[in-house]
Amino acid sequence: MPKNKDPKALIAQACRTIQGQTEIAPRLGIVLGSGLGALAERIENTQRISYDQLAGFPRPGVSGHAGMLHLGTLAGLPVACLQGRAHVYEGHAAAMAVPIRVLRQLGCRAVYLSCAAGSLNQKIPPGHLMTITDHLNMMGTSPLVGANDDAIGPRFPSLADAYDPDLTALQKSCLPTLQQGIYAAWLGPAFETPAEVRMLRILGADAVGMSVVPEVLLARHCGLKVTATAGITNYGVGMSDDPVTHEQTLTVAAQLSDRFCQLVSDFAAAFARKSVN
Repeated sequence: MPKNKDPKALIAQACRTIQGQTEIAPRLGIVLGSGLGALAERIENTQRISYDQLAGFPRPGVSGHAGMLHLGTLAGLPVACLQGRAHVYEGHAAAMAVPIRVLRQLGCRAVYLSCAAGSLNQKIPPGHLMTITDHLNMMGTSPLVGANDDAIGPRFPSLADAYDPDLTALQKSCLPTLQQGIYAAWLGPAFETPAEVRMLRILGADAVGMSVVPEVLLARHCGLKVTATAGITNYGVGMSDDPVTHEQTLTVAAQLSDRFCQLVSDFAAAFARKSVN
């Protein structure tokens, strides 16, 4: 986010740019993680807007993150899809503040987050999808640090249901074989050491990654409900003989892409029905 810029002014400016290019009024926001960007191609009647054109939107610097906003319909549901994110390790804890708050301002009621993650649970091997039911914030920071704007959200937001139970159940209804687990957010960009992986397992985490949690905090702060899915691409360091690399993450995430796209499409259709009832 540019320095010395009023966040509300950036949100308003980005919304004006978006609404000047599309009449779509999205009801669900979607954030696509590493290697999962193919879902954006399934959105119909889409208007694509580069983050470069949107005030306050970050410029993703990691491969697998396109930096494109897609507005259209998915399974008949109006959606706003963020294809790519910026990470805390790129230098700004609140890098996704404007994009998430723009989703809320555009009319979204919930946000579906996604990421690639390493498994910390032998029962959830690479190649599976896992819905996130709770998290451990091991990043040592929060995008909500600093002055609070009460017009955006409360100073002390509750995270009792950070991941909405009804939306989690809706995901599960769309894919009964979907795994469930707790996600540990690691600052990065270095992967965890074997000792750190053992620590996270002792603390009860089922998967570890370098994203999602900042967006959960931002979404809950501004009143968006949250659900999230992790594509499990590897075991944590020390849990197998295979080396952990970003290239491996992208390769396995791509192999998960069709199942992930089908899950989110089915979820969008179910979300649309649920919203009507």
